[in-house]
Amino acid sequence: MSLSKGNGKSKREVLDSNSEANEEEKSELCPGFKDVDAFVKHGFGLVLSATKASAGLPQPGDEYDFYRSFPGFQEFCESQGDKILHCMSQIMHHHGCRSHVKDQNKLTAVEERFDLVVDSNDVILERAGILLDEADGVNRNQKPVMPAGFQPPKIVVSSWNRKGSSPSSHSETYRLHHTKNIARPQLKFKEKIDNSNTPFVPKIFIKPNAVKALPSYFTNKQIRNERPEDLDVPAALADLIHQQRTQEHVEDMFAHPYQYELDHLTVPDSLLSKPEPQMYKPIAETKLSFINSLEDLVELNEKLCKLSEFAVDLEHHSYRSFLGLTCLVQISTRDEDFIIDTLELRSEMYILNEAFTDPTIVKVFHGADSDIEWLQKDFGLYVVNLFDTHQASRALHLARNSLDHLLKHFCNVDSDKRYQLADWRIRPLPDEMVQYARSDTHYLLYIYDCMRVQLLDSNHGQPGLLQSVWNKSRDISLTKYIKPVFTEDSYLEVLKKQKRSFNTQQLTAFRLLFAWRDKLARQEDESTGYTLPIHMMIKISEELPKEPQGIIACCNPVPPLVRQQVNELHLLVQQAREMPLLKAEMATQKKKGLTTVKKPEVTLFGPHDTSRASETDLPYFSSNEAPVKQGTLFSEDESKMDVDEQKMSGLLASAKITLFEEPEVHDDQNSPSVTQMKARRIIESFENPFRMYLPSTNVHVNKNAKFDPSSKIFEISKRWKLQSMEQQQKELEAKQKAKEEAKQQAKKAAEKRTKAKQSYQESLQNVATVRQQAAVSAKRAAQKIETPASEVGEVTPKPAKKLKSSEKSQKTETPSQTSFKPFDYSQSDLKVFAGTKSKDNSQFDPNRQGQGFKKKKVPQGQKKHTSAGNRSMSYMAGKSDRGFRHNWPRR
Repeated sequence: MSLSKGNGKSKREVLDSNSEANEEEKSELCPGFKDVDAFVKHGFGLVLSATKASAGLPQPGDEYDFYRSFPGFQEFCESQGDKILHCMSQIMHHHGCRSHVKDQNKLTAVEERFDLVVDSNDVILERAGILLDEADGVNRNQKPVMPAGFQPPKIVVSSWNRKGSSPSSHSETYRLHHTKNIARPQLKFKEKIDNSNTPFVPKIFIKPNAVKALPSYFTNKQIRNERPEDLDVPAALADLIHQQRTQEHVEDMFAHPYQYELDHLTVPDSLLSKPEPQMYKPIAETKLSFINSLEDLVELNEKLCKLSEFAVDLEHHSYRSFLGLTCLVQISTRDEDFIIDTLELRSEMYILNEAFTDPTIVKVFHGADSDIEWLQKDFGLYVVNLFDTHQASRALHLARNSLDHLLKHFCNVDSDKRYQLADWRIRPLPDEMVQYARSDTHYLLYIYDCMRVQLLDSNHGQPGLLQSVWNKSRDISLTKYIKPVFTEDSYLEVLKKQKRSFNTQQLTAFRLLFAWRDKLARQEDESTGYTLPIHMMIKISEELPKEPQGIIACCNPVPPLVRQQVNELHLLVQQAREMPLLKAEMATQKKKGLTTVKKPEVTLFGPHDTSRASETDLPYFSSNEAPVKQGTLFSEDESKMDVDEQKMSGLLASAKITLFEEPEVHDDQNSPSVTQMKARRIIESFENPFRMYLPSTNVHVNKNAKFDPSSKIFEISKRWKLQSMEQQQKELEAKQKAKEEAKQQAKKAAEKRTKAKQSYQESLQNVATVRQQAAVSAKRAAQKIETPASEVGEVTPKPAKKLKSSEKSQKTETPSQTSFKPFDYSQSDLKVFAGTKSKDNSQFDPNRQGQGFKKKKVPQGQKKHTSAGNRSMSYMAGKSDRGFRHNWPRR
């Protein structure tokens, strides 16, 4: 019993200890961390240590390349890099992002990895922000993080027209409604579609609900019908010609007509308050009206003007038209639905501007970015006081922002997208397509009420978030339609997205095919995708077929226009094959990490400016062929210059500015026709933004405006020329003056140099050279020898003191006057010269300057003779012998 009791107690103690350990583990946030603060502190410490360690790594450049040359360092970097990439992949996989970081192509690995990291950071930070808001109590009403209407992504099956469904039900097939032989609705339009390569000009000519009046250019647009000479040109060019004639401002042509009204639009307080959602009627009980006549359209406009809000949506077709066609406009009110046949009422749709621009009526759209542009392009309709449910969905951070998700979330309605790819030009419309178009706007007003309520509730009843949605919707209303315009560098934008590396032949073929496709699509009013898809164009550019059959083989299926124009395409490919084969330009730009450099528009053109010409267009000159002309600023001075002054390589012509050069008048025998004159005036009248659409080989300036004194170009040209001529004359005068001053200074300096030279030569004439001094001393010695010789043993008298300079000069002159008389050695005592040598003359001798005074060697048994008689007869007294070694006292 005692053993059993002991065992029971030990079991209880073990259970108690296990329970306490479990409670401690449950109380801990993470293993080893009691609370969030300890975990965050530890995490910050790790981040700090990692940052310090990264700072100690070799810097990119020479230092890193040096360390990289060692195999050990290289292996270490690769192993650590793989570990880091593996860790990043696990983190990205944990958050549901794409995590294939290592399995990438070598050419684009860095770019793709960078994109993956950026996307993953966005997802992680967005989730962190949502969780922080929930912890702060911002979204405390929403219990789940994801909204209740969250739908899992649909499973995409292999066939594009098969609808994935549950295993119990059979799969459905999408029906693509289209007709091959449908009549082109463009042929019935009253106004021709303008596919010209010119900017878009707004179509509005009446401005309802205007606070600021419409510019006169738009109000007088109907005068175009009274200008029969402009009927054979595109509408935009005819308007531009009229604008040039009337000297109106170009800014009015491209400004948003309702810019002022939208900038001063204020949202009333009723739209910023919490509404009571008004339930939609069942779609079966709601009246549907199909509008295809002018009377019905006017009646619809009167109904819309009496409402406070209505919903709008559009159906667009873009495959068989260059700019696209708006085929339907759906409008829904609280009680009725309308579908407008815009192909039939295209030229009368401007009537709805009265309701669409009323600031007291709310227009509800979903994803109105494209709808606003289509309304402007096709009908001249503008929207004031817009509410975009797509912007509201983004502000609410819903799971998805599509319309089918909003229908499921707010109305519990499953949308049917089987007719999303249908051809909406079909007339009459099938019932299925009518119901699909109707459902896009029928529920939109109820969604609008519900989203306003949620925007206020999510912001604690404050209207700030709702006001931001209104502001973003107003910015969308200010969007202006921009017409696709072809330029010389348009193909580079398309090629950059494809990430292909072409050589010069392939790049030339792609450029020529791109220009051919754009030109033909504008002429035939077909989309560029229908004319020649991009992937087929790239295939032809890469292969460069030698035969027309090769072009057909690169296209599958073959577009109809390609089959018709295959010979013209073959000529373009042959032209590309004739280009010299050089290295790929796009590849070098990718390696350097640079984008394609666009050539800036240069308004000034010089003969040495090669930015607008290819290398093949430039002539080649050898070093001894190119003539040289002196550079001139204005073309009027060109006649004054001599062409054949000298020869130099590299210069082709004189440097001059030809922006305001006077046009040369050529007398043609055949006068141009009216059409040619009109085309010439159109080209000459082009200014911004039409400058880019002209050939770039020459700079075009409005020549007519240069001769019109009222034009700005005339004023600038004359003023610039006068100022430049005055400045040039002043500079010329200053240069001449500076030259004269320089000449005078040089003359004075030369005179000074000549004077100094003369004075130096004069000073040298009075100075005797060493040879002259030696000759003078020899003459003096000879003169002394002529005196009566002294007896033997007599001491020659000591010479007198140093004569003055004046006496010396007189004495030096006297020997030259007396005739030379040879010395009679018979009367002299020659014993003085026997057995002894005269002392070294202490007088300065330049020939013995470098030698020291050496002690004379005296033969034994002979004494030194210190008397004056032992001295040479030519010895000149006057210098002290004190200090010489032969005068030192004996020991």
